[in-house]
Amino acid sequence: MSLNKSLLIPLGVFIGLVILLALGFGLRDPHFLPSQLIDKPFPQFSLAELSDPDRTITTDDINGQVSIVNVWATWCAACLVEHPELLRISREEGIRVIGVNYNDESVKARAWLARHGNPYAFTIVDDAGRLAIDLGVYGAPETFLVDATGVIRYRHVGAVTPEIWQNTLAPAIALLKGDPS
Repeated sequence: MSLNKSLLIPLGVFIGLVILLALGFGLRDPHFLPSQLIDKPFPQFSLAELSDPDRTITTDDINGQVSIVNVWATWCAACLVEHPELLRISREEGIRVIGVNYNDESVKARAWLARHGNPYAFTIVDDAGRLAIDLGVYGAPETFLVDATGVIRYRHVGAVTPEIWQNTLAPAIALLKGDPS
């Protein structure tokens, strides 16, 4: 059986594309989304606090100590998955966890926290999604490590799991706090 020469060129192009795509996908972690904000100050904002809508939270409230800033929403299935770990971190790890309630209804968000527990020192209401846009958020959940001066040092896209805590966030926080152990 002989192969038609006119089929060799398209077949060669197809095989080349498959190899190129396989190499491209194989070299990158599909969960890694770079952030232009690493080593830059947390974006300026002035928004309401979820549990006290008369209280205004600003960028200055982020500063002062190493913090985890977690972007979450009631409509986010992965946020419910990570929630027990955030509760554990806020209780046991000595790190301040700040929430950013993203594109959500405050009534639903308060009820969700009442039902599932509240790991947050305070929660910023970002119902219009403007802060999330400034942070470069692709969707919830996303988590940022912010140093005591308000500079973003790390970004994690996806749920915070015990493995992510143990292997990534805890060591980074220890370095930010000056404890290399």
